[in-house]
Amino acid sequence: MKNLALFDFDGTITNSDSFLLFVRKTVGLWRFYTGMAMMMPQISMFLFKLYPNHYLKEDVLIHFFYNWSLDSFRKAADDFCQKTISTILRQKAWACLRRHQDQGDQVVIVSATPELILAPWCEKYGLDLLATRLQVIDGRLTGRIEGENYRGQVKVTQILNRYRLGDYREIYAYGDTEGDRPMLNLATHASYRPFRRR
Repeated sequence: MKNLALFDFDGTITNSDSFLLFVRKTVGLWRFYTGMAMMMPQISMFLFKLYPNHYLKEDVLIHFFYNWSLDSFRKAADDFCQKTISTILRQKAWACLRRHQDQGDQVVIVSATPELILAPWCEKYGLDLLATRLQVIDGRLTGRIEGENYRGQVKVTQILNRYRLGDYREIYAYGDTEGDRPMLNLATHASYRPFRRR
């Protein structure tokens, strides 16, 4: 029996939010900051916990990527994974992840960042990926999320849908926010913000 290692992505493996960084790198600084300024009412309500993260993420997706072709979005994701992700990795987290792989463990990235963005990076390093899915109709993005945003209990549901936990000797989980607590509670070895500098 091998182990299962579950890693949150943003803030755990990385030192910044990969979704917003992807948007900024893809659309450019001027368009990014102009667009975010237009969404300040929603952002303000979100900061005061009056507007769900799910809706705010869709607002961002609709504003910047509505009607984008799937091929164009995938090309942008490939470019982001090749040029940018390596610059935001926490080296302690990356070393831990690679140790799990070297030990033959099943390593899974569980993230609210859209699956299409992280897929090229995960494929390159042989990592399983459970992440927010984007709605695509006739080869184009609608800006909507397909199903639910992968946060909190949704992460647990998706993990249990994909993996039989009884098939693993030990379960490791790594996260950095309260939204990761449900996933951490699945683990025999849970680590909360383990890679932050002390």
